[in-house]
Amino acid sequence: MLKDFKQFALRGNVIDLAIGVIVGAAFTSIVNSLVKDIITPPLGLITGGLDFSNLFLVLKGPQTTTLADAAKAGAVTINYGIFLNNVISFLIVAFVLFLVIRSVNRLFANPPAPAVPPAPPEDVVLLREIRDLLKAKP
Repeated sequence: MLKDFKQFALRGNVIDLAIGVIVGAAFTSIVNSLVKDIITPPLGLITGGLDFSNLFLVLKGPQTTTLADAAKAGAVTINYGIFLNNVISFLIVAFVLFLVIRSVNRLFANPPAPAVPPAPPEDVVLLREIRDLLKAKP
């Protein structure tokens, strides 16, 4: 059983997957920093600092003006503003990731292979053969 586990764990696919997960985690922090520290501030400036995190619907409990007050009062709430913030963050991260991957793919793209000229038509090939035969005739 130990031998089978060792064979499984040291197979190339498992090691590649482990490396991919580690690099992906590191890349996630880079993308999140790019979104949080570079992309989001100008968007906040453009939208006038619009923040959805304080939008909620009280299902049970006292009506309050902020989500923190509702939580302190023990109210049951639907926090749709936080959900909207997460959706917007996801869309920004997905778009930035798309741009990064697109740039990397362009950077490492193989140049197109030179176009092979099309074969000459059959009648041209036949005429060339006749020409070569006539030249070779003494």
